[in-house]
Amino acid sequence: MYLVATLVFATAAGAQGWFRQPTPNDTLRSTVILPDNSVVFQIYAPEAKSVAVAGDLPWDKPAKFVKEENGVWKGRISAMTEGLYRYRFIVDGVSVYDPKAPSASETSALLSVAPKGDEFFAMKNVPHGAVAERYYWSQTLGTIRRMHVWNPAGYEKSPEKLPVLYLVHGGGDTDNSWPGVGAAGLILDNLMAEGKMKPMVVVMPNGTIEMPDGNFMGEVPLFAQDMITDIIPFIEANYNVYTDQDNRAMAGLSMGGMETLEVTLNHPEMFRYVWVLSSSFAPGNKEVYEYERGRLKKEATRYNRNFKELVFTQGGPSDIAYNNCKETLKLFDEAGVKYEYHEVSGGHSWEAWRQNLYDLAQRLFK
Repeated sequence: MYLVATLVFATAAGAQGWFRQPTPNDTLRSTVILPDNSVVFQIYAPEAKSVAVAGDLPWDKPAKFVKEENGVWKGRISAMTEGLYRYRFIVDGVSVYDPKAPSASETSALLSVAPKGDEFFAMKNVPHGAVAERYYWSQTLGTIRRMHVWNPAGYEKSPEKLPVLYLVHGGGDTDNSWPGVGAAGLILDNLMAEGKMKPMVVVMPNGTIEMPDGNFMGEVPLFAQDMITDIIPFIEANYNVYTDQDNRAMAGLSMGGMETLEVTLNHPEMFRYVWVLSSSFAPGNKEVYEYERGRLKKEATRYNRNFKELVFTQGGPSDIAYNNCKETLKLFDEAGVKYEYHEVSGGHSWEAWRQNLYDLAQRLFK
């Protein structure tokens, strides 16, 4: 999504910056399991009058919630039996999915407005590929992580090796956002049926990593390491894909665009195609910009030699990343790093990013 709800935007030194307005919700853990299997439930609801928790929980020992001064409500259920439980908060009588749960961004209802049915993202009567949930062990993070992987129709029986696009979502979302609201599977199915794109495997990893200190920028280098150490090796060990630079691409939107830059600028020999959607270097961070200015000048020849396509695109002047992206591109211009730039409609939204995927998928691996 567009980073997170607590982002505010301000003008500093003539350029728009992205700054976080801290709240207790930033580092809140909604469920804390204690050594005796008691569970503490927590939700940030400073304006609420009452909070409860419901679901497959013990009826004989309901949690009594108390509101603390910082607006966090806490309730505890003691000594729960080992198992799996569904739960939801009840805030002022309204059922609320846990907004801090890892799957929180996946609980929103999805509304499809495609009145004609012939839109490039619409469900059509064409051969459909498969979108699979895949779990892998991340050595980088010391935990099991999830990704979504799209294969074109017929891939299961095909002996042909395919190239790979690694496609990353934005901050606050998960790997479910591209195949969900991003309609990636439908867009790719339609392009394949129309003969407009080369067959490829599209990997949609989870670019969101919860940082204990609430510093969302801290996830960028961690994800980059996970991509190189864990995600790419997993795909190349489990799918019939090419493993060379000419058959590897990466694209990402917003925070995922920052992660895309982090990965590809550190490992240009691994990627031939790079697309940065509605993004830039770390907004408002002069130290980062000075570092990137020096690196781009030093590595310009290397980048120009390795990247067949380095494309920056955004959703026009209404895109909240617009000015930051323009400032970033000045650094590329100074260093002589070759790139393309273009705009689509939609601002900083999925309207723009779906169009971006439609455009970039037709250009890769040709």
